[in-house]
Amino acid sequence: MAAGGFCKLPNGTVVVALNLPSPAASGPGSVRVLVHSRNRARALTRLRNLGLRAVYLRGNAAPPTPDEITAVLHHPDGLLWRTAPTGTAARGPELAQELWHPIRALLRGPTAQT
Repeated sequence: MAAGGFCKLPNGTVVVALNLPSPAASGPGSVRVLVHSRNRARALTRLRNLGLRAVYLRGNAAPPTPDEITAVLHHPDGLLWRTAPTGTAARGPELAQELWHPIRALLRGPTAQT
């Protein structure tokens, strides 16, 4: 089961954060996905409409951090991802420097290099 959580904002919208296995075969092992939406159900529907069919939010074990909320609120699509941390205490320098990516970069797969 994927870890995840949500945070309700003062304007009534929510930010949902989920740790999911990567949908790309050659992608990272797991990814942290952020969704900004009107409510939790619509946030999960947005992910399901992109092809992530088995996405459920059970509980609030891993809510989005303030930095994650800021990142998703400033993105025009309101859907972001990056590699999920493997351990909560062991965040390497490469993870701390990784930027957020738009969701279409995860779903389109690797590009062919000639």
